[in-house]
Amino acid sequence: MRNNKGIKDLPIWKTDREIRLEDRFHPHRNLGRGSLLWGAGSPCPPQMNPEGEMTMKPDYRNWMPRGMIVGLGTAAGVLAAGSAVAVRSRLPMGRTAKHLVGAALGLGAVGCLAGAAWSLYAREMFSYEGGRQLSRQIIEGVASYIELPEGGVGLDVGCGSGALTIACAKRNPQGRMVGIDRWGVEYASYSRKLCERNAQAEGVDNAVFQKGDARHLDFPDETFDAVTSNYVYHNITGADKQALLRETLRVLKKGGAFAIHDLMDPSRYGDMDEFLRKLREDGFQEAQLLPTADGSFMTPWEGKTLFLSGSALLVGRK
Repeated sequence: MRNNKGIKDLPIWKTDREIRLEDRFHPHRNLGRGSLLWGAGSPCPPQMNPEGEMTMKPDYRNWMPRGMIVGLGTAAGVLAAGSAVAVRSRLPMGRTAKHLVGAALGLGAVGCLAGAAWSLYAREMFSYEGGRQLSRQIIEGVASYIELPEGGVGLDVGCGSGALTIACAKRNPQGRMVGIDRWGVEYASYSRKLCERNAQAEGVDNAVFQKGDARHLDFPDETFDAVTSNYVYHNITGADKQALLRETLRVLKKGGAFAIHDLMDPSRYGDMDEFLRKLREDGFQEAQLLPTADGSFMTPWEGKTLFLSGSALLVGRK
């Protein structure tokens, strides 16, 4: 058994058995037997740099999962086949009834096909490997607001694959970042191990990752020199979004910077102008809400087509 104490100590060489157990559902998984491969099947497959050395490549995953696209495409095919069968069926139904059933199934197929097409578009837009690389632009945009003092520590709430945590760590080599996430079953492709591998692939050794809950952060008041988050709180169903913001700001030190990006439309977050007013009353030095679907992180058209029009960045200093 290997003893992995930290990011630098993660194993490079893995057997196929280890790969299948760690990344069973990853598209790059290795399905052979008995071989010994460097990183095959891992979320960070190796690549060769210009000097001819093998390096690992980070995999921040995609906000639009491939499984959803496959599912919609499959559903479209099944519904289309069902529509054809219904029309030609010998069931004891009238001709009109058969055509109505066929039409309903056909419309369902068209809807699923349209959903699959939109999902493909969104996946390409978000991909770190695509031409637009919208996810990367958003991550770098949020990270640009985080500055740590010498020896300072920042917190990323809901770190997912570690992208924002690592981006902030790279910008602040004088400090370190802590990324926390619940890594629930609904996001099974994300994990602490994936975050650590991505940090290793990026050459980042000033970032650590641990389990945590955004609703109840397991840290004392005023622990961190900066706090950040990206598109997390709107996914926490049933929670008061302003209460989530308050909980994150609770662990921020006086004078510390915050940059929290999310879909902050009134239907989710309520009156944010009033929230900003209360922050100022509580002594926050700075607090403002910046729309990011206005051309800063994405164009208005991208915001509308990707259903991100309500995106905004809460920034300031405590």
